[in-house]
Amino acid sequence: MKPHQTFEAILSLRADLALALRAAAAQGLSEGVCNHFSVAVPGQEDWFLLNPRGLHWSEVQAADIVMCNAQGEQLAGRHEVEPTAMFIHAAVHRIARKSVVLHTHMPYATALTLTAARALDTTLSQTAMRFHGRLAVDPHYNGLALDMTEGERIAHAMHGADVVFLGNHGVIVCGERVDYAYDDLYYLERACQAQVLAASTGGPLMPVDAALAARVAEQTHGERLQSELFFASLRRTIGSEPS
Repeated sequence: MKPHQTFEAILSLRADLALALRAAAAQGLSEGVCNHFSVAVPGQEDWFLLNPRGLHWSEVQAADIVMCNAQGEQLAGRHEVEPTAMFIHAAVHRIARKSVVLHTHMPYATALTLTAARALDTTLSQTAMRFHGRLAVDPHYNGLALDMTEGERIAHAMHGADVVFLGNHGVIVCGERVDYAYDDLYYLERACQAQVLAASTGGPLMPVDAALAARVAEQTHGERLQSELFFASLRRTIGSEPS
């Protein structure tokens, strides 16, 4: 990729990442000024864009996004980077080779990380079935990720999965593009919400056959227009930048 193309790609990705952060805040997926979204820079294998420390996601603009490398160094940006963000995201980009990495403590998904199963049952709701065969579980909570070693441990625990449930912690959702990953993040929380609500009734749950769940996952993952349309609707309703 030529330098001017890299620059244009960075501008576009910063805008998309900022939009995803504001959308997550609007849809109840954020937690204070914690958690982090990142996206790899095309043509620069070890660079990625990341939200800064200390800003509520609802106020993040494209110009606030910072740039880091896989060694955990900040390359550009007017704000500082939160240490756990650097260590987790640098490791996942470098080891798991994921383009987009979204880490949240969104409530219903996090609630399931506190259970013995640690994760979503992908044979329950139709929304959950889209994740069948795409989940990994890291059941070993080791405290805050304040060094590269913990980030590397999490990255290896993913085993190439798009979604990892971190025991007693939260979730990481990865994807090829910001719009695809955000769509998965949103619907993952909806699936977890449905499971938590169903379990709260105290009645028996009714899963479907694993083969059917796998077929639904293939149908959903094989057609991404809906993801693109969803993100486009967020651009219209939330706006490209806050006023």
